[in-house]
Amino acid sequence: MGVTQAVIRQGRKFDQVLEGAREVFLAHGFEGAGVDDIARAAGVSKATLYSYFPDKRLLFMEVARRECIRQAEEAMAVVDPDLPARELLRFAAGRMIDFFNSDLSLGIFRMCIAESERFPQFAREFYEAGPLSARSRLADFLAEAAAKGQLEIEDPLFAADQFAELCKSQIFNQRIFGIRDRFTRPELDRIADEAVKTFMARYGTVEAGHPAPCAEA
Repeated sequence: MGVTQAVIRQGRKFDQVLEGAREVFLAHGFEGAGVDDIARAAGVSKATLYSYFPDKRLLFMEVARRECIRQAEEAMAVVDPDLPARELLRFAAGRMIDFFNSDLSLGIFRMCIAESERFPQFAREFYEAGPLSARSRLADFLAEAAAKGQLEIEDPLFAADQFAELCKSQIFNQRIFGIRDRFTRPELDRIADEAVKTFMARYGTVEAGHPAPCAEA
C-alpha cells in the first residue's frame, strides 16, 4: 500500500484555523467535528480551511500534536521541581491520568494507529511531541531524584515507561475498547495514588521516607 505524503501549507490564517479546530475537536471529538463547524469556529471559509489542511485527519493530528506540547508546557510551568519525589510523582500521575482519560487522547491514539501508514510523519511527530517528550522529561526527573538519594533507579527511561503504564491501569484499555465511557474523580485519584505507591515500593529509598525492604531469613 502506498504512503500518502502529507502537505500542509502555512499562511496568515494558519493559527486561526488551528484554534478553531481545537475548540471543535475538544467539544465534539474527531468523528463529531464537522468541517463546516470548524470553518465557522475559525472564522474562515471551507476553501481556506482546505487550502491549509486538505484532510481532516491531518488537521486533527496537528491539533493533537500542539495540544500535547501545550499541556506539557503548562505542567512544567506550575510544578515545583524541588518537591519530594513522591509528591512530584503524584502530580505527574494526576496529569497523565487526566490525559489518558480524555476524549481527545483517545481520539489521538486511535487516529495515530489508523493513519500511521498513510501519514507516518504525523504519527511520528505526535509521538515525539507527546509520549516521547513526556517520557524524556519524566526520566530526567527520575534521574535527578536518584542523584538526590530519593529513588534507586539504574535505568530512568525504563522506569518512566513503567510509571506511565501504572497510570494507564484500568483506564486506557477500558476507554479505548469502549467498555466504559467515563471514570469518576475518586476512581481516577485512586489509580494515581496506587501508581505512586507501587512505583515507590519498587524504587523508593529510606531517605525518601520509604521503609527498607525486609532482609531475607
